[in-house]
Amino acid sequence: MTKRIQLSAALPDAYRAIRDLHTVVEKAAANAGLDQRLIELVKIRASMLNGCAFCLDMHSQDARKLGESERRIVMVSAWRETDLYTEQERAALALTEAITRLSEHQDVPDDVYEQATSVFTEEQYVAVAWAAAVINTFNRVGVTSRKALPAEPK
Repeated sequence: MTKRIQLSAALPDAYRAIRDLHTVVEKAAANAGLDQRLIELVKIRASMLNGCAFCLDMHSQDARKLGESERRIVMVSAWRETDLYTEQERAALALTEAITRLSEHQDVPDDVYEQATSVFTEEQYVAVAWAAAVINTFNRVGVTSRKALPAEPK
């Protein structure tokens, strides 16, 4: 593979701003009472759809550290086919997919929006939508840069 310019290193102030935004969104999710594992599932699913190996690796590890099961991490790409996920998780995953695939639909479909707003408070919905938007930004930086995986954790 062609070695790429690392966008995060080439313009560190921009990358730092994305990290700062991430911190704001993480705090909003916690303040809204969302389980951090749900937010990690959002990050995993978007990273799967975007093909961002770096983010997928990182957020799968983060989810494991939070006690998420290997089975649920692996099955997130087929979440509709199982009963492993709660109603909130299903709504978050559907919303994440809609946000990540905007180029296909040009919209978040009404049924996805209605499902999400029926199981989340407004504060929770906002945090989930922002979490999906932020991970999509990180994915685009990572994929464009072909950000290398870190060494295997020990």
